Amino acid sequence: MMNEKELLEWYLSAGVDVVCGDEPFVASKKGATAEVRPAITDLAQMGAAACKNAREMCEKAQSLSELEKAVENFDGCALKLTANKTVFGDGDAHAKVLFVGEAPGGDEDREGKPFVGRSGHLLNKMMAAIGLERSKCYITNILMWRPPGNRTPTSAEVAVCLPFLKRKIELIKPSVIVALGAPAANALTDEENSISKIRGKWLEYSPQPGVVIPLLPTYHPAYLLRNPAQKAKSWFDFLRLAKKISND
Repeated sequence: MMNEKELLEWYLSAGVDVVCGDEPFVASKKGATAEVRPAITDLAQMGAAACKNAREMCEKAQSLSELEKAVENFDGCALKLTANKTVFGDGDAHAKVLFVGEAPGGDEDREGKPFVGRSGHLLNKMMAAIGLERSKCYITNILMWRPPGNRTPTSAEVAVCLPFLKRKIELIKPSVIVALGAPAANALTDEENSISKIRGKWLEYSPQPGVVIPLLPTYHPAYLLRNPAQKAKSWFDFLRLAKKISND
């Protein structure tokens, strides 16, 4: 039987990082008057406040270094409590090409940089194959902290981190965005599409009225490691990226 410490660690690894109340919930018995719960829970209010705080901090940041300092002072995402390091981003602050993934993994959490594990090594090779140097691009994720056990991020976690990603894009001003996987593409286009439906197709991301950045969704390198047969499709996507860059 697990002790209290082991039980808490198990909950954290499973992604349970918040409590809904100080007392256990007990379903009301037949005939008893059920307590009316407020339409907006305290947890929802906290989430909305965190998103508002994130947007305000982003508006004040006038450079990537200022934005990174803002992230260091931001406590609105519970993932920060369970992560080892903040994974802000890596690369040229004025990059022409911006790569966006979903969230850091175990290697990234240990080193504090995005795409440094097996997925990162594959991404580096794919970039080099079309003449792109990693140091001249910028690589980041929607989330800056690793979800426990590499679980899928919640919509609330994405929402609270998204303002920081959008501000990065505004500051970097890339000519092209490459979305690695459906989560990244959907977060920036505010849609819900499978990667098989949208990969290889040029979409658009508009950071502000009158400004449009071409966005190319493709498979995440982690997916390609699990499904090597799909690498040919990603190669086709990267060739489209190379053509786009050469024409700009």
